[in-house]
Amino acid sequence: MDEVDYLILGGGTAGCVLAARLTESGRHRVALVEAGGTPRSPFIRVPAGFGHLLRSRRHNWGYASTPDPGTDGRVIPIPGGRGLGGSGLINGMVYVRGQAADYDGWAAAGADGWAYADVEPWFRRIEDDAQAGRGRGRGGPLHVTRIRERFPIADAFLRAAVEDGGRLVDDYNVEQAGFGYYQLNQHRGRRWSPYDAYLAPARSRPALRVMTGTLALGLTFDGGRCTGATLARGRTTRRIRARRGVILAAGAIRTPQLLELSGVGRPEVLEAIGVPVRHALAGVGEHYADHYAVRMNWRLRGIRSLNESTRGWRLAAAGAQYLVRRTGILTLGPALCHGFVATDPADGRPDTQFLFMHASYEDASRRVLDREPGMTIGIIQQRPRSTGSIHSASPDPLRAPAIRPRFLSDPEDRARLVAGMRRARSLVARPALAPFIAREMNPGPLAGDDDALLRWARATGQTLYHPCGTCRMGTGDDAVVDPRLRVRGIDGLWVADASVMPSITSGNIHAPVLMIAERAAAMIAADA
Repeated sequence: MDEVDYLILGGGTAGCVLAARLTESGRHRVALVEAGGTPRSPFIRVPAGFGHLLRSRRHNWGYASTPDPGTDGRVIPIPGGRGLGGSGLINGMVYVRGQAADYDGWAAAGADGWAYADVEPWFRRIEDDAQAGRGRGRGGPLHVTRIRERFPIADAFLRAAVEDGGRLVDDYNVEQAGFGYYQLNQHRGRRWSPYDAYLAPARSRPALRVMTGTLALGLTFDGGRCTGATLARGRTTRRIRARRGVILAAGAIRTPQLLELSGVGRPEVLEAIGVPVRHALAGVGEHYADHYAVRMNWRLRGIRSLNESTRGWRLAAAGAQYLVRRTGILTLGPALCHGFVATDPADGRPDTQFLFMHASYEDASRRVLDREPGMTIGIIQQRPRSTGSIHSASPDPLRAPAIRPRFLSDPEDRARLVAGMRRARSLVARPALAPFIAREMNPGPLAGDDDALLRWARATGQTLYHPCGTCRMGTGDDAVVDPRLRVRGIDGLWVADASVMPSITSGNIHAPVLMIAERAAAMIAADA
């Protein structure tokens, strides 16, 4: 049996941060366990390679929801990053802190010490933003860049947004309401993942042991204390003991599964899969939240889009430009321009996020671009009230858990999503953009009233890959961890990933997960 001070289960976004921070002093021996491998694919470094990575089972766990009546009984793909860096290897690289009110809401709900005034310095610690203004960070490990490429159709979109009553903002991570270009986790034209930012510089430290290709089977206990974990690499099983404790950082899908396989969770769930109850915690696997996205698209005329630029000689030219200069269309992710809008005139707080891209897809799930020019606006209700669950379906750790999102089950979510779609149509009809619009392809002119828009949203929407909340932080009976991220009722066990979020934040969740992990490392070191 091996022995370390801290055992981190999960080498994704949060795990990379924890491993780097907990070994900075050199006083503690740390083992980081990851089922995937070291990121080596060239598609990881090239930003436009994200579409390939979403289809790769080497870097994507390839989860899927159970059939859900709220989304026409469809099985919806739910990607999850696999490998050191986790979902930071395959995501769209979009960096969004969220709104101050998100974190103030966490604190008001029982997560003491997690108000925006508490977490904002940790965001600044993360960031290395060359264009940083007031309230932003410089010198942190994570590069944050503004999209440099400019396209006539994107400029027309932004002008139309202003004509539609919106405004342009310089930095949505300081003041979110408005339109502009997204900020990305890139450095010199390449993806800058949590592995690049945190783990790669730390791997040579004697205090850190990185175990790739290793699956956590379950936690070990001595009475009411977590003492380590049982691991499998190939056909070899071993135990590692953690003197100071175990940190679960496997993400909002695998963390609750690992707790349940270890006998921690809702008794009825554990009994159903034949796992003895060690410690009852009703909140494990509950309160699953995610952003549900619909993608409206339009056929363009008289202007070029990304569709034509990714074929034939134009693609070859783009490849040469990227190799020589690290610029051009291969530096782009899935979103070019943002919009954060309030669909309720009585409430100035944005509730809907737009993701504009001068591209359209024959098959959005496979990221296959159309041949003719097109553009897409993704519409996301930022703070969905609909929540679901993620629970183990079997005592076998290799079997995926049952993911039940219950998307659009709350009427407020349905109303806000439809309002967002109508706002997108209003923007597209403005003089700056209308001359370039040949027709609306999806949902199309037949979807004229709210009921038709909602039916289309149910039939076509997808997750935006932001699972969170399944081991929520707080003080109530449904809380899994306390505000210092300690699992309630068990000593020596923490959770530090997206699963602890009391509610989903207003935007992409990668930045909040980094912040949670940074704070967790400081708390755990202080509690040692």
